[in-house]
Amino acid sequence: MTISGPTGSDVLLAQPRALIVTIYGLYARETDGWFSIAALIKLMAELGVEEPAVRSATSRLKLRGLLESRRVSGAAGYGLSAGGQKILADGDRRIFRGPGASGGNGWLLVVFSVPEHERARRHALRSRLAWLGFGTVSAGVWIAPARLADETRDVLEADGLTAYVSLFTADHLAFGDVRDKIGEWWDLDRLEQLYQAFIDAAAPLLARWQCAARGPGRADPGGTDAGQAFADYVRVLTAWRRLPFLDPGLPAEFLPADWHGARAAELFGAIRDVLSGPARAHVLAVTGADAI
Repeated sequence: MTISGPTGSDVLLAQPRALIVTIYGLYARETDGWFSIAALIKLMAELGVEEPAVRSATSRLKLRGLLESRRVSGAAGYGLSAGGQKILADGDRRIFRGPGASGGNGWLLVVFSVPEHERARRHALRSRLAWLGFGTVSAGVWIAPARLADETRDVLEADGLTAYVSLFTADHLAFGDVRDKIGEWWDLDRLEQLYQAFIDAAAPLLARWQCAARGPGRADPGGTDAGQAFADYVRVLTAWRRLPFLDPGLPAEFLPADWHGARAAELFGAIRDVLSGPARAHVLAVTGADAI
């Protein structure tokens, strides 16, 4: 599977829609899934996004079924739809997951066949498997760590794709080196590039915050520094949340030495430890949401 994406200094840049999804994923589910449009505009301003772009992005997310218009205490805003709630909950399992699988956990195989006259369904199935992080063994056989079985079943059922698919769990018994095979089934070089791009962009950001934490005159968590912490944390999480879907958590023993994914995950965890608290305080200050 070939992976494309940003590899340069622009890795922390993102479209307004992606930033809004991150904000809702981090905070809105704790406030009944809702933000007033006024609060969202203020939060997005911290990210350098102007009001027209915010309104356009929320309208597009509404059309996609992620958000729905809702008024609360007379204030206009957008809340997460039921589908949006599920999408974000499913994403949490990947974005904030623990260590990867081990070779002893086995593998999940997806074997599928889609009639030629249903090519759109074939494309949809391949897209969903790629989104789940599957590697390609052959045209109709894809593979992932066995721990993705429940998630894969749920996604394929929700998308109405089960009629074309059979799922199997399997172990590698003989013939060939699994490490070499993984290099054929997944584009590890490209994935390493994406992880390295994340490290190159996010490591200096963490260093700046760690330096500021050691320096004099640290700001109140609800002040200017909290606004910057919010902006930096949302940008980092937006850049990070794509990567765990491209990498399904492959067993470490089959990956190259000094796998960039491990270093990137440690870096993301350190940034989360430093920024999540003040970022949360900023959202509370802007929205006045006691539940956060």
